[in-house]
Amino acid sequence: MVHDRRSQPWLSLNSHEDEMALLLAPRLAYFAAVARHEHVTRAALEIGVPQSTLSRAIVRLEEDLGVTLFARKGRTLSLTPAGRTFLTSVERALGEVERSAEAVRADVDPTAGRVAFGFLHTMGSETVPGLLRAFRVDHPKVRFTLVQNYGEAMIERLRAGELDLCLTSPVPDAPDLVARRLDEQRLRLVVPDDHRLAGRKRVRLAEAAEEVFVTLEPGYGLRRITDHLCAEAGFRPRVAFEGEEAETLRGLVAAGLGVALLPPPAVARPGVVELTVTAPRAAREIGVAWQAGRPDTPPVAAFKKFLLSRRGKLLSEPEH
Repeated sequence: MVHDRRSQPWLSLNSHEDEMALLLAPRLAYFAAVARHEHVTRAALEIGVPQSTLSRAIVRLEEDLGVTLFARKGRTLSLTPAGRTFLTSVERALGEVERSAEAVRADVDPTAGRVAFGFLHTMGSETVPGLLRAFRVDHPKVRFTLVQNYGEAMIERLRAGELDLCLTSPVPDAPDLVARRLDEQRLRLVVPDDHRLAGRKRVRLAEAAEEVFVTLEPGYGLRRITDHLCAEAGFRPRVAFEGEEAETLRGLVAAGLGVALLPPPAVARPGVVELTVTAPRAAREIGVAWQAGRPDTPPVAAFKKFLLSRRGKLLSEPEH
């Protein structure tokens, strides 16, 4: 079982290592400055602290470690062998802290920060690349961490703080999230090109009640929509295969393994015919979601504004 230490008081330490880290951390920069200068006065001038404060900090550091770090000769200090070993690790640790600080500052830079953005598998080939290309015309230095997944998984990562924004369907309705509808995408009944319905352009979904379906796995938004539409048409689909990718399903349809309700493909696939569903109305809403109450960094705010400006024209396939 994983315990969330955030729920415990921050001073409730669980190990000797935790205690030692809290004791040592504030003094490491002091130690590194004295080691560089081998002189307390010059080190104190560099880092802007009183000499007495610096001297006491070094003495306490040695006491806490139980190790002599400096050999003293008047006002001059030289590292002991233990001090040189310790300095190597301290410089590495301070360097990592500085790199982390730089990364955090870079992430909130309004011109060159980072956006963690999630999107559905079915939007990865055309829609999202087109969005990023258009956004980067005015924000060329903004960096993206991209996550492609199904809706429920992205919502979990959104709640965990791993994503700033996500494009998903259905549009979530939850008190801890903010969601905005951006567009609608019509779904088609995809059948093999030698199917009895292949000569049609339009079809009522009830006409496929006796067909075998290939669908996405439970948990995917498109699967929930498929089940709902079939129920509205008066039947429960017989499922022969459950997958994770719409294009895999389209390939299985072409192989004659079933029919499927799918959004339009980025590129027409041979071996299948895509029929407009006239009843019930077959469509899915696409929306953008984010955590309620979470402050936006400037690059996230800019990309969110950009996405909201694409209402009604999000999708690259203008068939709605």
